[in-house]
Amino acid sequence: MEQRVNIEQTLPDAWKAMYGLSVVVSKSALTPIQKHLVMVRASQINSCAFCINMHTKEALKMGETAQRLFLLSAWKEIDIFTAEEKAILALTEEVTLIHQHGVSDETYRQAEKFFDAQTIGGIIMSIVLMNAWNRMAVSTRLPIGE
Repeated sequence: MEQRVNIEQTLPDAWKAMYGLSVVVSKSALTPIQKHLVMVRASQINSCAFCINMHTKEALKMGETAQRLFLLSAWKEIDIFTAEEKAILALTEEVTLIHQHGVSDETYRQAEKFFDAQTIGGIIMSIVLMNAWNRMAVSTRLPIGE
């Protein structure tokens, strides 16, 4: 597929603002692995090949295992993810698919078992930001890099 508009070139201020938000959000209390679980799972839901490719490679460099990445879309069915990670993944799915049912009280309460309000805010902002990057990459057909 041919790439469409290059937002980084045509709207550099908007791109820089998104990147700046990424820098702020990256300072959350989540571990690098937790951050990449959010990025990869949201990208899987949004079918963003560019972001799946980039963030799975980064996750592997950070120490994530290939098996966990292969099984990420089936995280509810297996026990290789911790309860804390499952709380993050549930929130990731519900925020990404917010148009379906919103974020349930059960999912939010589960997150509260593991995280304080500031960390939950950071998780939500990470999810929102990843969804924004996914939407830009998919709508502009950003090519997968090597």
